[in-house]
This record gives sequence, structure tokens and C-alpha cells, in this order.
Amino acid sequence: MISEQEILNASILIVDDQQANVLLLREMLRDVGYARIASTNDPFEVCALHQKNRYDLILLDLQMPGMDGFQVMEGLKKIETDGYLPVLVITAQPGHKLQALASGAKDFIAKPFDLVEVQTRIRNMLEVRLLYKKLESYNQLLEQTVQDRTAELRESKARFRRLTELSSDWYWEQDENGNFSRIFGPVYEMLGIRVDDAQGQTRDEQGASWDETERETLEANIAARRPFLDFVYCRTNPDGSRQYLMVSGEPMFDPSGRYSGYRGIGKDVTDTMRPKHESPPESLAAQPA
Repeated sequence: MISEQEILNASILIVDDQQANVLLLREMLRDVGYARIASTNDPFEVCALHQKNRYDLILLDLQMPGMDGFQVMEGLKKIETDGYLPVLVITAQPGHKLQALASGAKDFIAKPFDLVEVQTRIRNMLEVRLLYKKLESYNQLLEQTVQDRTAELRESKARFRRLTELSSDWYWEQDENGNFSRIFGPVYEMLGIRVDDAQGQTRDEQGASWDETERETLEANIAARRPFLDFVYCRTNPDGSRQYLMVSGEPMFDPSGRYSGYRGIGKDVTDTMRPKHESPPESLAAQPA
């Protein structure tokens, strides 16, 4: 909403080649409390004045020597590129009213002046104009806020990805059916699995055997939609070596609250978890000189 004070503080330009009309309108506006009133008798000055001051309302006489009000409005259109002309025309010719509105004026005042009508039309037009400017300002602020928020999200996503890369070997997401939907890092290589292109399913490629108790615990967490942190489980590779993996994950839900899968990070912690008496597989052992 626009307050009474905002309306009375609006900037107004009176344009009329007759000084008596200027004085009458100026006095009428001051009587009701308008404080920012400018005027000119020269239509050739209007565009430059508006370019500098961006008036909230221009009271524009149509019949002026050298340059009429229609020509003035054509010049104002080059300044108000959004198409909104804050012009209230003044005319003694009834036939000019529709032409003025078609040229971009928002309202008109008939001569001779009816002071109550003039005050009402000026107030109504100022309220609309100020609302328009407030909406325009809000839209610009909203657009800037969206741009800033988008930039923040991109930066946050980049930081998150970098942190994930530094703190883990891979980032993963699974859909509600347990299939990988997004990964960053060599998850397939480390898990020894590959994707069946026909079905979109993953299956073991190396014939490794998992610790069933640990695997069941992990699957139970996922089935119960529970988050888990630093869960370690292991598998025995075909060469007899044991591989230890540590994963953390949390369930994902869409805006309606429906479960949509899991996401998390994983890391190969074999070097820190392997018992001291267990040797690394032959393929990883140091080769003799």
C-alpha cells in the first residue's frame, strides 16, 4: 500500500504556457499538502527536466505554441522505455481526450478546472504511479535476490563437491529402487561392479564375497530409511584379500515427503582396517628389485 505521506511527497511537474494556469494548479496542490512541485512554461524543456528528475506525475497542457503536448509525449516515450508515461493531460478540447489517451497519457483534466475533480484525478494517478514504481523496485530486488541466491548455491555446490573429493573416494546417490542414479569418483572400480546397460542394474564383476552380516545391517538401515555414519563393511576378493569400505549416507525425500533414494559418500579404508598379520594381495605387494 501507498501511504498518505508518500503521495504528498511525490514529485510533480506542471507544464502550461499560461502562467495563470500554472499558478492556479501550484496553489491548489500546495493547499492539499503536496511539497515537491516544479513547473515550466516551455514545452521544449520538459524532456530534459524529466530525464534529470524523473517526476512521478507530469501535468501537461496539450495546446502550446511551438510544441504541443502530443509532441512532448513522443519525446517522453524515448525516456520511459517501459512504456509507462506518468502524464495527466490538460485540455479544453473534448475531442483531444481520446487522442491523448491513445498517445500514452494515463488520464486528463478538462479546462476550466474543477478543483475537486483535479485533486481526485491527481491523487488517484499518483497512487497508481507509486504502486507501479514500488512493484518495479520489488521485481528488481527479487531478480537480484534470485541471482545472488543462485550464485550462492553454485558456490555451495562447488564447495560441497570439493569437500567430498577431499574427504572421501566417491559420492553416490541411489534411487528408491537401490540403483545408482549419480556418482562422483571411481565408485564402480572400487566396488568391483559394472552396470548392465540393458536393465540399469549393477552386478558384481569380480566374484567377491561380502560379509553377509555386515551387508544385511547396511541394507536394513537403508530399508528403514535410517541415516548411517562411517559404517564399515568388508568383502573377500577372489585372490583371498579382504577389502574394507566405509560409507555414510542419508535418505532423500521429495517436497511431498515421498522417499526418493539415498545419498552419501564412501571410502576405501582397507589400509587402516586390515589386521596387521594380514598381508596385502600379491598384486599390491612390492616387487623384488
